[in-house]
Amino acid sequence: MVEVAALVGDTARATMLAALMSGQSLTSSELASLAHISRPTASGHLGKLVAARLLAVSPKRRHRYYRIASPLVARMLEGISAVAALETPARYRPRSAQDDALRFARTCYDHLAGTLGVAIADALLAKKLIALSEEAGELTAAGTRFLTQFGADLNGKPAGRRIFCRACLDWSERRYHVAGYVGAEICRRSVELGWVSQHRGTRAVQLTPKGRRGYRDTFGMTFD
Repeated sequence: MVEVAALVGDTARATMLAALMSGQSLTSSELASLAHISRPTASGHLGKLVAARLLAVSPKRRHRYYRIASPLVARMLEGISAVAALETPARYRPRSAQDDALRFARTCYDHLAGTLGVAIADALLAKKLIALSEEAGELTAAGTRFLTQFGADLNGKPAGRRIFCRACLDWSERRYHVAGYVGAEICRRSVELGWVSQHRGTRAVQLTPKGRRGYRDTFGMTFD
């Protein structure tokens, strides 16, 4: 616990881990730029995170791409964010456009979070398509049919010991969004349909005009 806490607690490493919570794989150069450190320094930090199995790395042509090693690691990092937001004394910090974008819609590793993610969970709950409590989650039979028609592949086998469906406490909304394999499929399909778009190196996702119509017509969701 001490070793992991020390690794995650460093400002530069925490910044790089947060960037990788977008679910994307990034190069050491991209991560160095995001953390505002030199490439050699970033390589040293990344080596420690890989050795601790917090990150995995894949070589491709001239670059090495880093990613969060597993859903378990992503869940730990999101839990730290939730504790920091909910349990520690609030400190004044002016809100920026980037903060507002992250609060409205972002990826939480491989599923949607923020106002958008919670709204999806609320819509599924209102239609009795899903049941969520604490960190547990379960699709109803109607929910399985609904999401299958939506285009989610619910017959795929979750990798490793991946939880099929669970609730994830949203640090900005202080309510639950849908995580696990089901949450990942909702996110994947939303991107595939062009309902949300994401830029490289950020967790924030943008709700497109097509997405506003799609979520309204399919999920019954509206946005101000």
